[in-house]
Amino acid sequence: MRSIRGLAAAPAVAAIAVVTTAGCAQTAQSTGASAPRPVPYATVGELPETLAADGTTIVVGDPAAATTVRLYEDPRCPVVDEFEATGAPALRAMTLRREAKTEYTFASFRDDRVGGDGSRKAVNALRAALEASLFTEYHTVLMENMAKSERAGGYTNNSLLVLADQVPGLRSEAFDSAVATMKYDDFVAASEKTYEAAGGDDPRGPGTPTVVINNTQVTGARYGWLFEERSFGQLLKSARG
Repeated sequence: MRSIRGLAAAPAVAAIAVVTTAGCAQTAQSTGASAPRPVPYATVGELPETLAADGTTIVVGDPAAATTVRLYEDPRCPVVDEFEATGAPALRAMTLRREAKTEYTFASFRDDRVGGDGSRKAVNALRAALEASLFTEYHTVLMENMAKSERAGGYTNNSLLVLADQVPGLRSEAFDSAVATMKYDDFVAASEKTYEAAGGDDPRGPGTPTVVINNTQVTGARYGWLFEERSFGQLLKSARG
């Protein structure tokens, strides 16, 4: 699957302090001004986006890229929202330069913790967007609207379709039907199981966001680097060896 896609990196952001809490494994707390949101998408290049052979992983980027980033996200986790607004633009910039590719595994545990089924619905819709070769664009739109959605109680079929209107070419009979019928419910469940398995001895999973760069998970003091574009960019570059 291919489509014309691109994601522009945001300017450098304020420093981030990270503290461990329950729920999403970490909570990022800005110590300065609010982080600017990245530009949603622009037609600046063609990058592949595919479903991996395991059936639970969505891969974006040049298959030959030197750096592989496995990213575990729950689309209702506020710390994922923080990461996408701060450090993630560095990864997008490297992806556009074909220096990195991202393997997305989506969790949906937040539904059980805060109520509703918004995570499951969002993951299903993201899988439907992949069929239209517009996953990257739609993922960015959902991340930008996560906080607003949560204030309204979480993603719904209707809100997911309304947000899809922001991605030219995404709305179609096939996409709308997939969202309304939870066509990819098996993918949603399998992805959650893959996420939980990544937690090792913890059956709840590793927490979101979890970032694994070239098979090495970012932990400890370096976890805070995920929430600052320049620091995360340096971490990504150092992983190339």
